[in-house]
Amino acid sequence: MKVYLETLGCRLNFSEMETLARSLIAAGHVVVPTAGEAEVCVLNTCAVTHDAARGSRQATRALARANPAARLMVTGCYAELEAAEVRMLPQVRWVVGNRDKERLLALLEEGADLQSSSSSQDGRVSVPAFPLSTDSAPFPFSRTRAFIKVQDGCNNHCTFCIVTVARGRERSRPLEAVASEVAALAETGVQEAVLTGVHLGGYGRDLGTNLHALAAALLAKTPIRRLRLSSLEPFDLDTDFFDLWADPRLCPHLHLPLQSGCDATLQRMARRCSTAQFAHLAETARARIPDLVLTTDVIVGCPGESDDEFAQSLAFVETMEFAHVHVFPYSLRAGTAAARLPGHLPAEVKRERNAAMREMDVRSGRAVRRRFLGQTRPVLWEGQGQPAMGEEGLVWSGLTDNYLRVLAVAPQGVNLHNVVTPARLLHLEDDALWAKIPGMENAT
Repeated sequence: MKVYLETLGCRLNFSEMETLARSLIAAGHVVVPTAGEAEVCVLNTCAVTHDAARGSRQATRALARANPAARLMVTGCYAELEAAEVRMLPQVRWVVGNRDKERLLALLEEGADLQSSSSSQDGRVSVPAFPLSTDSAPFPFSRTRAFIKVQDGCNNHCTFCIVTVARGRERSRPLEAVASEVAALAETGVQEAVLTGVHLGGYGRDLGTNLHALAAALLAKTPIRRLRLSSLEPFDLDTDFFDLWADPRLCPHLHLPLQSGCDATLQRMARRCSTAQFAHLAETARARIPDLVLTTDVIVGCPGESDDEFAQSLAFVETMEFAHVHVFPYSLRAGTAAARLPGHLPAEVKRERNAAMREMDVRSGRAVRRRFLGQTRPVLWEGQGQPAMGEEGLVWSGLTDNYLRVLAVAPQGVNLHNVVTPARLLHLEDDALWAKIPGMENAT
């Protein structure tokens, strides 16, 4: 069977498609690079905002147009929340909710519609948790970083979030299963493992363990060259957690979702961290982890956010000196507590605040990057070299250990894909740092 995979939204979605790809290959199927070559197209959707839901619908229709003969399997949060709507889209054969993602391969091989194969009243099949196939290499067009799903679901009740509805309650993979997967991927040549989950910091609470123990075990028991943690809620961390960075393989980058820099807004969001607590945590982390880079998420225009509250949020975020701020205008999602709050703001106000926060993000991010000029840092190069304008050689792109985008020129014939080299950071252009690779200074 020839299968095309496409994913939208978060890193967790990408991780799920990587796992499906490895399972398909291990079972003897072919993962193809374009929809036009496929017999079946699988789309992992997102619905975190109205725009994401609309994008999921558009992507489904685009796959149908790209290959009118293909059968479509639509899964993910949009399929979970709007199953009836998805079933009406062209060429959709399977609609698979999040709780059934571990059975995607079985459903494809059975060739059965999920509705007819289900034994439950709500149209979902009962599946075991997290079966994995790790005895094959990642799919041919995968990244040099593997995204490892270690848990799913969230027990928090942030008022703006639809993901807790779409993903359900927290459940974690056994530590040994994660370690086996990471070790197997390292053996295939993967250089960096990125741990992902809906609520990553909640890992292991249902198993009597925690994220600290998982990360420590992966560093001790696997040969992975770099280990990176995905988004971590600030209220999940204590100072002992930072002891893990004594091992230099743990990347000095933390993504800590703030959501707002105003305490009154945070309270309406039902966030479990004040701005003072967040600032203290960031200060402690920076003191304990050399060259740490922080990134965050911020929502603007939540119900009831006044002009003064937004000004407080903007000012606080600026003081935190983030390398990047993922800015989202508030999106009303039916089924969330925030949808029932008073004080919903006009779209124009949200657009203006979104633009202001993004402008600040650009200034802050470039200031952070300039601080690293002159340093030599390890860079994991990825993709393919591109022709260099006005120079001989190829331009390669990669990420430092602390998650800064780097560009460098290497001679023709030098393949840097999936290679880690030192790189001396020389100057900043937009949001990328240009560098020289030691030993290649005279390449251009």
